[in-house]
Amino acid sequence: MPIPLFNSIASWLLKKRYHQIELFLKYPEEVQEEVLLQLLELADDTEIGRTYDFESIHNYEIFRERVPILSYEEMEPIIERTRKGEQNLFWPTTIKLFAKSSGTTNAKSKFIPVSTEALEDCHFKSGKDLLCLYLNNNENSQLFTGKSLRLGGSKELYEDNGSFFGDLSAILIDNMPLWAEYSSTPSNKVSLMSEWETKLNAIIKESVQENVTSLAGVPSWMLVLLNNMLEETGKEHLFQVWENLEVYFHGGVSFSPYKEQYKALFPRKSFRYYEIYNASEGFFAIQDRNNADDLLLMLDYGIFYEFIPMDAYDELDPKAIPLWEVEIGKNYAIIITTNAGLWRYKIGDTVRFTSKSPYRIRVTGRTKHHINVFGEELIIENAEEALKTVCIKAEAEIKDYTAGPIFMAGKEKGAHEWVIEFRKPPKDLDYFTEFLDNALKSLNSDYEAKRYNNTTLNMPTVHLARENLFYDWLKVKDKLGGQHKIPRLSNKRDYIEELLKMNG
Repeated sequence: MPIPLFNSIASWLLKKRYHQIELFLKYPEEVQEEVLLQLLELADDTEIGRTYDFESIHNYEIFRERVPILSYEEMEPIIERTRKGEQNLFWPTTIKLFAKSSGTTNAKSKFIPVSTEALEDCHFKSGKDLLCLYLNNNENSQLFTGKSLRLGGSKELYEDNGSFFGDLSAILIDNMPLWAEYSSTPSNKVSLMSEWETKLNAIIKESVQENVTSLAGVPSWMLVLLNNMLEETGKEHLFQVWENLEVYFHGGVSFSPYKEQYKALFPRKSFRYYEIYNASEGFFAIQDRNNADDLLLMLDYGIFYEFIPMDAYDELDPKAIPLWEVEIGKNYAIIITTNAGLWRYKIGDTVRFTSKSPYRIRVTGRTKHHINVFGEELIIENAEEALKTVCIKAEAEIKDYTAGPIFMAGKEKGAHEWVIEFRKPPKDLDYFTEFLDNALKSLNSDYEAKRYNNTTLNMPTVHLARENLFYDWLKVKDKLGGQHKIPRLSNKRDYIEELLKMNG
């Protein structure tokens, strides 16, 4: 099929989906209730369905009272039974695919079930919706006259007792519809390469010859690829490599620390950035407006949402609330019930609503990735915003960072300790540290109270990381590339100690 004709047909088909999106924009509560009742009906004859008598659950209130909120550790035994061949335990259709996810920690790997319904009605549907929303906002787009350069996780799928596991991106690539494969680069063979550095060179070799019109991937790793592309080609910016580039679809980590660096790579005001929010457990939200800093929660992907206020999260039996009871500006942990058989599952992410008509969110961090040793409740959103402000003032650029506590010892007060790798370091690190401290005070009243007159917390300590420290740290852990992320904040000192030891 000629590319211009393909572009026209694809654009027309994707725009048709917008009328369905308008349905959940107009009737969000009804759509979510329908999703829940459909999931319960489908799974009423599974082991979990019989245990909690799904057949007699006819509304959300009964569901909330009867079905417990579960962590991965609590679901692991039944997931392991499915991996070994048992079926119809938590979902009625056969599940043979599992997304292996260890997040940012050294913890034991998780194996997240991926059903056929989750693939078709969530992951692949969201990919089309992302394009649909982008095209709806940019009617003169020529997206399909070229290809999308996708940068996913490394490694192929592995077989174990008749089931298959690997990175979510490997599962998606292996099951990718023809239209998506046709419009993407690099080839599936290169995308599934295991060794990151070899894969990086292969992507550059393949994609430099293509007419790339969009990019998709995690900002930190995409930046590595793009800087290597410029070094390989000797070009000054990316439009000299791909003149028809028009948008970068990003997700996985906050874009905030990298934004200024991307502006230098793409020196056109017309270039677009579109954020997504997805995970191994599902695809949740998409930026639905040009230049927005929040994301539209997608309500018809076979996922039912609940939320626990973070100020109640650590209670013995915290109460979750449905979408229609959330408050704007409050920090919530997400609980999901999905078409892959996750029932009231703690995903571990936190969000804040910016709007209820429609429901739009910002991702604020992780339930386990914050610093609250001294009651300061420092979350990733605070850290990212503070670093963004300070980098502008100090004319610095951050490549990667992590932070943790310095515990009180005797009469010595506590503090926060940061390890930051700069692409462009500040001229004065003490000046940078003072600005960082002040920025955190302005963003977080709990932090400010603990810092008042050094009552509980001393001034933070910031270490200048050597070049490629975080890259080398991930390499030692066999976590290079794609979906692996640097842990930004922690209540423990494990990451800080390991990095400082490697920093020399």
